[in-house]
Amino acid sequence: MKILVSACLMGVHCRYDGGGKLDPAVERLMEDNILIPVCPELLGGLPTPRESAERRGERIVTRDGADVTRQYLRGAAETLRLAQLYGCTAAVLKERSPSCGTGRIHDGTFSGAMTDGDGTAAELLRRNGIRVVGESQIEKEFL
Repeated sequence: MKILVSACLMGVHCRYDGGGKLDPAVERLMEDNILIPVCPELLGGLPTPRESAERRGERIVTRDGADVTRQYLRGAAETLRLAQLYGCTAAVLKERSPSCGTGRIHDGTFSGAMTDGDGTAAELLRRNGIRVVGESQIEKEFL
């Protein structure tokens, strides 16, 4: 199976804080599947490291108030393009992220509080028929 995976979960140092961490379940997923690493935020033109951002309705804003919605939407579109190009039918994305979060994301107050919702890339992938799960669901969904 071809699966799109958040690059940070594959150990790529692309998170907002410059980090990345190979998730053990992703490592096991590599054994029997073709994984396509993506970072929607980098694909949207944002640097690493970068100011943390959260979703507020349809907008994505940084902690200091800068609107980065355009970059997040561009990154989501590029992520979908890669999923389609490689024939991915599923995606494993970083939970709670404003681009990759699925089901629960930070609420836009930078307080650590969560709310129901999806990140921009997760939402676009799902709307286009790609099954999207967070890293905590890998065992249940794929292994």
